[in-house]
Amino acid sequence: MASKQIQTTYNNLTPAAALDKKTLNKMVWRSLNLQGSFNYERMQANGWLYGILPGLLAIHGEDSDDLKLSMAHNLEFFNTHPFLVTFVMGIILSLEQQKTDINTIRAVRVAAMGPLGGIGDAIFWFTLVPIAAGIGSNMAIQGNIMGPIMFLLIFNVVQFAVRFFLMHWSYSLGTKAIEVLTANAKEFTHAASLLGVFIVGALTSNYGGTTLSANLALENGTTIQSILDGVLPKMIPLGLTLGLYFLMKKKGWTPIMCIGALLVLGLLGALVGIF
Repeated sequence: MASKQIQTTYNNLTPAAALDKKTLNKMVWRSLNLQGSFNYERMQANGWLYGILPGLLAIHGEDSDDLKLSMAHNLEFFNTHPFLVTFVMGIILSLEQQKTDINTIRAVRVAAMGPLGGIGDAIFWFTLVPIAAGIGSNMAIQGNIMGPIMFLLIFNVVQFAVRFFLMHWSYSLGTKAIEVLTANAKEFTHAASLLGVFIVGALTSNYGGTTLSANLALENGTTIQSILDGVLPKMIPLGLTLGLYFLMKKKGWTPIMCIGALLVLGLLGALVGIF
């Protein structure tokens, strides 16, 4: 039986009218709900779609099939820094407005969301919070009731200013950059895909912690794990990652099924002393 053809272009390719400031601002406020339905299968996808939905309705509202198609691919896995999400929103909305190829929109969304995690942590948790907490705590130590209020005021004024600025700036940037993106759509999609693979490899290397038990040692005291590390460090996490990719790509497993399989494998491995 022939496989179902996956639609990668919208039916109506006529660019939509530019979104007004009221709609953009409405989506900024909605972005506060990004993690309101967080789950381990699609992370922030539900909150992402809820936040961006007013823009999608304005762009695809006259074509229900295109709206359904847009909502479907915007419900795919999404995870980024919650304070910088409007940067991704603005760019994606500009691409949706121009009725860009769906694969390109997917690639841009993945490429844009990844680096923002580290950037957001550096800006907010490692810089803004210590500064605001330092000012607020110093006032509180002196008995000033404005201490905690000042902390919340500084933090929220900055983060809301960033949210609103990034939404309008990235939306404007996206519409200006659309010709470059569409002119090199295949190359851009390929490059974004390579970036995604690179990021997955780096995460596997940095955070993959599965090792064989220290009790699995040879006669001379050398452990099997040390031999594996000598051949290829993090070989077991890499094997697990490739195995999960095979199950999802070839066998149709969902992320929840893979998480369950890892849980069972970990419990059994710990029970018999392998992990």
